[in-house]
Amino acid sequence: MKLPSALFNGILLLLVALGVRDVAIVYESDRCSMTYMFEYPEFQKIKLPKKVSRLYPMYELYLYGEGAYALENKNLTLTGIPVLFLPGNAGSYKQARSVGSIALRKAETIGNVYHFNVFTVNFNEELVALYGGSLQRQTKFVHTCIKAIIQLYKNQAYSPQGVAIIAHSMGGLVARALLTLNNFKPELINLIITQATPHVLPVLSVDYYLTDFYALVNNYWILNADKLQNITTLSVAGGFRDYQVRSGLAFLPASKVYNSALSVVSSAVPRTWASTDHLSIVWCKELILATTRALFDLVDEDTRQITNNLQKRMSVLRHHFVRHPAKFFESNHETTVSLPESALWISVSDSTWKHKVTNFTNSWIFGCNDNVSPNCLQVEDLTWKGELLPTAKAVTVKLEDYSTFSHFILSLSNTNDTKFSLECEFLNEVSRMVQSPVTHVLSFGLSTSHIKVNSSGLLHMVQLQEFSKIYQAFDIIIQRNCTELAERKSSIYKFHVPWSHDDIIRTSSDDEPLKISAKLHAAQPEHCTDVITLTLYSSADCYYEVTIYTSFLQILGQIIRFYGPSLPVYILSNLLLAYGGQLHSLLSNGHSLEFDSSLDAAAKPYKVDPIVNLCRFLLSYTWFQNIWDGFLLPELDAVQLYSLGYLFPLASLFLFLFGTGISYWSGILFKSTIRVLSSLWIAFKRQSEPYDESSFITPQIFLIATLFAFICWTTCGAFSVFLVFFHYLLKVVKLYSLVRVHRSTVSKWQKDGDDKSTDVPQNESAKLMAFTTGNSSRPEQFTSNVSQQYSTSNMNTAADSLKMHIAIMNLLLWVTLLSLPSFVYWARNLRYNIQLDPDPNRIQALILIFTVEILMNSNTSILKSSMLLKTAAHIQLPLSIVTVAFGPLHLYRVSYFITFSLFVHVLCCFV
Repeated sequence: MKLPSALFNGILLLLVALGVRDVAIVYESDRCSMTYMFEYPEFQKIKLPKKVSRLYPMYELYLYGEGAYALENKNLTLTGIPVLFLPGNAGSYKQARSVGSIALRKAETIGNVYHFNVFTVNFNEELVALYGGSLQRQTKFVHTCIKAIIQLYKNQAYSPQGVAIIAHSMGGLVARALLTLNNFKPELINLIITQATPHVLPVLSVDYYLTDFYALVNNYWILNADKLQNITTLSVAGGFRDYQVRSGLAFLPASKVYNSALSVVSSAVPRTWASTDHLSIVWCKELILATTRALFDLVDEDTRQITNNLQKRMSVLRHHFVRHPAKFFESNHETTVSLPESALWISVSDSTWKHKVTNFTNSWIFGCNDNVSPNCLQVEDLTWKGELLPTAKAVTVKLEDYSTFSHFILSLSNTNDTKFSLECEFLNEVSRMVQSPVTHVLSFGLSTSHIKVNSSGLLHMVQLQEFSKIYQAFDIIIQRNCTELAERKSSIYKFHVPWSHDDIIRTSSDDEPLKISAKLHAAQPEHCTDVITLTLYSSADCYYEVTIYTSFLQILGQIIRFYGPSLPVYILSNLLLAYGGQLHSLLSNGHSLEFDSSLDAAAKPYKVDPIVNLCRFLLSYTWFQNIWDGFLLPELDAVQLYSLGYLFPLASLFLFLFGTGISYWSGILFKSTIRVLSSLWIAFKRQSEPYDESSFITPQIFLIATLFAFICWTTCGAFSVFLVFFHYLLKVVKLYSLVRVHRSTVSKWQKDGDDKSTDVPQNESAKLMAFTTGNSSRPEQFTSNVSQQYSTSNMNTAADSLKMHIAIMNLLLWVTLLSLPSFVYWARNLRYNIQLDPDPNRIQALILIFTVEILMNSNTSILKSSMLLKTAAHIQLPLSIVTVAFGPLHLYRVSYFITFSLFVHVLCCFV
């Protein structure tokens, strides 16, 4: 291990670790309250037809209930509004109890005029984010459940024609996939609310069933948008606390035709104002209350079902999830209202004033023209222009929009003893707007952008210019200084991203500095000119200082957040280059390099990155795109990443370097693990098993490979890959043990000054060589006498073979890890089926089994004499480029590229 190389790669690994820490250990505290049941929750199983139960033995449908409500519904005589909850990846059907319980309490508060029947599906907690083979099966089962639910209401007075769906995580994708079924009727769904669902892309594209399912769903919704207008869709993302599904993936794919969709982040939802992690979004009381209020406001009082009025649906969702005007929703609210003649009128002509009052009416701000309505008895309600904030109601009115008004009226009434402070101000918007460019991303926090708000007032706005990229991240420090110390009022700070419903709202009631971590979930769209704004809702006696500086740690966090799932691609690209470097060394010098030395020499980003970027650039030209399509090549992943706004200058370079650091230290750790295992082997297994070098394909090898192939075909391909990996590991540990014993013995000879020749007869010197190639039943002791007989040339061949095997094992390790998701899914469902069907790894695993079984019994002596060695050495660079070109959004492809590389190596053993 070279110290400079170890230090450089150690720094790279440290940067990755800091980025992971920023993503996993968030700075924002959990502001969600837990939901609790008032009575013991019960889940009544809905009996489905026997044919359905046989077809889907792992899945079930339940009705949620509590106490007396649960008893009333034992005979399934239902009169409510059906809501179906779909759990997500590894999710439980019991997660429906949060929305079910709150909906039940809400119905009781309105006298059960109407209520919701909450159904929930048991998907057996399947890991559908890691294995896409069951998504189509889940979708078909949900279709069956919806038809069964509708049947339960067929004899009721207000029978529903469709259901509302609330879905968590991957359940949201299943809900949208219902529309892709050939026999599905769109009118069976009227509303879809998804919670932390990755709509755009899978978090980990570990198999082609998953990516194909995403392509099917998203393409259908884009191409058939005009047919889906009757379905209203709301997607709620968790914000930065959700490190499993970043919020950018939860934004529904844009469409110019489909306008019945809304995407928000939980931190921007009124009366919630909290980021949620991936699980708490299901039980976060503040968010569930907003969801339940929206459901009740969506009910049509005539049909007592979810309204068919699309405009009302969107108005309700915007009311509860985007901008709450601090009053109850009214579908047909009156804009012109009458004020009582007996009201006491107080005329205010000052530009700034404040007043204390006990409580507000529901509508409290109006405008009028006393020339039209004498004494302003007929007024226009402006309360709908208001916005509910954590500790205040705020209304900002532009006078130019109401030039016909002679007065603005605040209606104050005494209804209880709750005290409020009301402040009003006439201002010039331009004078309160400050424009400030953010600091450069490479300033590393050494430079700051400082804004001092010298004027007092109720409202100040800071526009953060040049803040539009996902890799930008800043700390915003707000320091307030108030002159009146007797009564401290809260200040409200709102960080608003205009191209997405992604706000951060903080309050401060003291003069301690407040920090806002400013970063983006999605880059600014191409033709969008809006600017991110920091709004300060303040008191008239306070002054503010705003300091902005680049946060290097959060930049690392953004890189990991957006590109972390693609890191295995760049790791394997480095490993392929290192493997090619070893083959080149064997070709030119006749010896293999150590893995770390080979990685240092061969893994250079300029070999890969420029080619990929050049292809992406040329694909913007039609002639090159036609040539590309003529070769039937798939879409370049970098093109799709660029279109989504995920690529930035030098992104691929940073990822490649991070991959280099991870590859280096994972290789060191893996070799150290083999060394420890070899020490245990030497200590507990004092005998080696010399092999027959006459052939690397023996009946025993063929029998073992056939056994693994049988296991692969009848159980799970990933399981057989695991078995082959550990079989190979055992071989390498044995070889490492033999090499260590020999070196230890030689070192002892040199220390004792033994100058005897180590040459041995030909039949004895071949035993070490035979250890790396074939099988034999003749045991041989690890003794000094035998070790003294090994020739130096055979020792070098064994050492070279060991280096080659360790390089192959590093590649095989990552192939095994990439197949881990389907293995975990298979292991969890063994009680239902011993065979994984469909199996995304079966064909690849069969090829890999025979390839690896031959490789583990090969050696460098055979490889050096091969006519294909030069080809095998040179092909690693193109494979490394192809891995980066087609792997970031399709991780499963990388395993095929590695398998092809190892297959070429096997051919060298024959040609």
